Amino acid sequence: MSNIILSVEGLNVKFSLRGKVLHAIRDVSLDLYEGETLAIVGESGSGKSVLTKTFMGLLDTNGWIESGRILYQGKDLAQYQTEKEWLTIRGREIAMVLQDPMTSLNPLKTVGAQIEEALRLHRGLRGREAKAKVAELLTDVGIGDPERRMRQYPHEFSGGMRQRVIIAIALACNPKILICDEPTTALDVTIQAQIIRLIYDLVHKYRITAIYITHDLGVVANVADRVAVMYAGDIVEIGTCREVFYEPCHPYTWALLSSLPQLGVKGEELFTIKGTPPNLFHQVVGDAFAPRNPQALEADYIERPPFFEVSPTHKARTWLLDERAPRITPPKALERLKKVGKP
Repeated sequence: MSNIILSVEGLNVKFSLRGKVLHAIRDVSLDLYEGETLAIVGESGSGKSVLTKTFMGLLDTNGWIESGRILYQGKDLAQYQTEKEWLTIRGREIAMVLQDPMTSLNPLKTVGAQIEEALRLHRGLRGREAKAKVAELLTDVGIGDPERRMRQYPHEFSGGMRQRVIIAIALACNPKILICDEPTTALDVTIQAQIIRLIYDLVHKYRITAIYITHDLGVVANVADRVAVMYAGDIVEIGTCREVFYEPCHPYTWALLSSLPQLGVKGEELFTIKGTPPNLFHQVVGDAFAPRNPQALEADYIERPPFFEVSPTHKARTWLLDERAPRITPPKALERLKKVGKP
């Protein structure tokens, strides 16, 4: 493993909603290694975006970090309170590519002005130097004729082109970490592969550590070095891409992989995960996935399982890995996954 660039320790994030408290991130610990691409996967509402927003101070005003640490370059970001503090991190050290390019750009400013704003704020570039850098960034993200394009407004760009501009803004300040929050969700399927490949190439060109937030396991298989599986505000399994795809250990990971359409059998119904995630307004007891797991153990309803180490790079939070647990065979669909290769 490379050096740890960011470390999360025992993070708990809560939100106040309609007089109640929602426990969105539940005692999460995670190490991010320099130069890697980490994918965070899970159902909608599992806490993927909330977790990464804490790295940039982007929680909504009704949210707060109750406990835990976010260590970056000797500083605990969980202690940051003011916008002045966050401006030393946001954009300059950690940047984000949001999922909806239609609403991420200011319709009243030219594309060039919006990229130049980031350069001026974080790198002090102005005038010809700034415009030359804007043209370079537009070229890097695959937008031709940059001198003309930088004078145009967002409505003159397609969805895919707007997302390229968002990527250019994120890269403008040479961040150490780039967070991609479902960057292809709002795009036409024919454009998605182009954007994924673009981000992959730029991450390697600029030697950036990347975090992908997605529910698309096909994207994960193509870009990730490691995968963290989130459920109900907790990381339940983490390992290399190959380990999580071909040697998954948590029943929720089994269920996610079994839901891949290409693993279906002709004439049979596609696999679906029965039930719904737990209500995080209430305290979760035991394994949060237990009520949806037909093979849940009695211990799953009593006590939250610890992380069990499968290998030095692979661990999972499930009682099935306890030496006292019965041996349960993974779903047959996972055997088919090994035969067909990555999704």
